[in-house]
Amino acid sequence: MLSIIVAKARNNIIGKNNQLLWHLPDDMKRFKALTTGHPVIMGRKTFESIGKPLPNRENIVFTTNPDFSMEAENVKVVHGIEEIKEYIDSEENAFVIGGAMIYNLLLPYTKVLYVTEINKDFEGDTFFTKINEEEWKEISRQEGPADGENDFSYEYVVYKRIKNVWIWSWRNNSRKTKTPCKYVHGECVYSE
Repeated sequence: MLSIIVAKARNNIIGKNNQLLWHLPDDMKRFKALTTGHPVIMGRKTFESIGKPLPNRENIVFTTNPDFSMEAENVKVVHGIEEIKEYIDSEENAFVIGGAMIYNLLLPYTKVLYVTEINKDFEGDTFFTKINEEEWKEISRQEGPADGENDFSYEYVVYKRIKNVWIWSWRNNSRKTKTPCKYVHGECVYSE
C-alpha cells in the first residue's frame, strides 16, 4: 500500500530549487517515526538532495535516467511503475516522500496522505497537487507544536482515499486498475 507523506504551504508550494523552504523539527521527528522500518519511494533529485540513504528504511529511487545506478545498502533503483507494483499491492505501508513528479505519478495508487499543512504562503517552484475532497476524506487533524524557529502555525492532517474509479491503459486501451484518474498518453487525467 502506498502512502504519501508531504509538507506543503497553504498555496501548495513544497519547495524551491530542490530544497525545502522551512525547517520544522517536530515534523522531521514525525517523518522519521512514520517511515522508519518501511520502504520509502523517492525521485532521484530528492535522493540526491538528501545526500545519503535514509537509515532503517529500504530506499527506492525512481528515475527515468537509464544510466543512474547506486551501489549502496538499502537502495534500489527503479525506472517504472511495474518495478514498484509489489509495494502498491502490498498490505504493508510504503511511503512516497517526493519530489513533485513522483507525488503526481504515484498519487493515483496512493491510499493515505500524511500532510503537514503549513498555514502560510511561500514562493517556490515546486507544488503538491490540490487535494480533491471528492476523492479524499480527512480522518484526523492535529496542531503542530510551536517552536522558536518559525513564525507560522502548522497542522498534521491525514486523508484517506474515499473514491476510486477505473482507469484505461493508454498502451492497450483496456481497463487496468482502480485509481482516481485515467491515463492519456502516459499522463494522469483526473476523471469526474
